[in-house]
Amino acid sequence: MGKTAVHFGAGNIGRGFVACFLHNSGYDVVFADVNDSLINMINAAPSYKVIEVGTEGTTESVITNYTAINSRTHEEDLIEKIRIADIVTCSVGPNILKFIAPVIAKGIDRRSTDSAPLHVIACENAIGATDTLRDFIKDPKNTDPERLDVHHQLARYANSAIDRIVPAQDADAGLDVKLEKFYEWVGINWVSNLQPFIERKLFTVNTSHATAAYHGYNRRKRTVYDALQDKQIMAEVRGALMETKSLIVSKHDIEEEAQAAYVEKIIKRIGNPHLEDAVERVGRAPMRKLSRKERFIGPAAELAEKGMSIKYLLDAIEMAFRFQNVEGDDESKELAQIMSENGPEDVVAKVCGIQSSEKIYPSLVEVVKRVQDDSRED
Repeated sequence: MGKTAVHFGAGNIGRGFVACFLHNSGYDVVFADVNDSLINMINAAPSYKVIEVGTEGTTESVITNYTAINSRTHEEDLIEKIRIADIVTCSVGPNILKFIAPVIAKGIDRRSTDSAPLHVIACENAIGATDTLRDFIKDPKNTDPERLDVHHQLARYANSAIDRIVPAQDADAGLDVKLEKFYEWVGINWVSNLQPFIERKLFTVNTSHATAAYHGYNRRKRTVYDALQDKQIMAEVRGALMETKSLIVSKHDIEEEAQAAYVEKIIKRIGNPHLEDAVERVGRAPMRKLSRKERFIGPAAELAEKGMSIKYLLDAIEMAFRFQNVEGDDESKELAQIMSENGPEDVVAKVCGIQSSEKIYPSLVEVVKRVQDDSRED
C-alpha cells in the first residue's frame, strides 16, 4: 500500500508547492477544500503542471495520483482518509486553522495505537503554526480529554517554515501553478530549534515582500517588480531589512555576513521579473500583517525594546495602515472602519496588540494619528 497525505487547502500554494513536494516524495495526495468548483476540477483532471520560473529558465513537473474531498459536505469521507493517512498538511491561512482542527481531531481519534502516528505539519506563514493547530485539535471541544493520554501515540506534530513565492496565476491557468524555482521547507530538513529559521524567513522574505507591496501600492505601482525599480522604494526595503538583520543577528547568533547574503538573495527573489505579483495581492490582509507577532510589529517591537533603529519598519507600518478599502480585500475594509471609529491609542491596541508600557507604543500611536489626520483631509 502506498503512502497517503491529506492536504487542507487546494489553492496555489497547496497544489503548486506542498502537494508537488509530497507527490515527488511518493505520496498519493488527498486535497481537502470547500470550493466545489475547484474540487470538481481536481477530480476531473488526471494531472496538472507545476511551472517553475527563474532567470535561468523554466521547468515543468507533472503532478498525478491525487483526489479531492469537500470537507464541509463529505466530512465522513475525509475522516476516513485521515484515519489511514501517513501525514496531514495544510496551507489555509493561520486564521482558518481553528476551522480544520475538528475534522482532523476526529480522524486522529479513529486511528489505532498499533499504527504509526500521523504526522501533522501546518505550512503557514506564522510562527509556531503547527503548535497552534495542535492546540485547536487537542481542545476539549474537539478531542475528549479522556483520550489525551493516548494522543501522542496517534499523532505527532512538527512546526515548519516554508519559503516560496507563488504569485497570482493567469486567468486561464486552470489547475496549473506557476511559481519561483527557489524554495525552502525547514522542518522537512529537521533542525533542533526552528525559531531562528522561522523568524529569519518571516522577518526577511515576508517583511521585504510586504514592504515593497505597501510602498508600491501607495505610489501607484502595479507589481512588486515595478515597485522595486523605484529607487526610493528599494531604499525603504533595504532599510527595513537592515533593521531586521540587526535583530536576527543579535538574537539568534547568526553571522552578519550570512544574513547579509540572505538579504541580497531575497531582494533578488522578490524582484523576479518573471513573477507578476500585483501589489494588491501581496498586500492583502493588512490586519494580520500588522498584528503583534507578524512581519512588521514583531521585529519592530523587539528592536525598540533594545533601543535600536526602527525608522524603516515604521515607514512600512505606516504604508500598511494606508492600505484601506482595497477592492476584494475584506481586511483592508475592516482596517478602514477601525481607523475611522477609534482613536490612535485604541487602534494600536486593537490592530497591533501593543500595550502602552512597550517602548514602540508612542511611535505607533504617532503613525496611526498621521494616517488618520491625512484621511480626514482627503
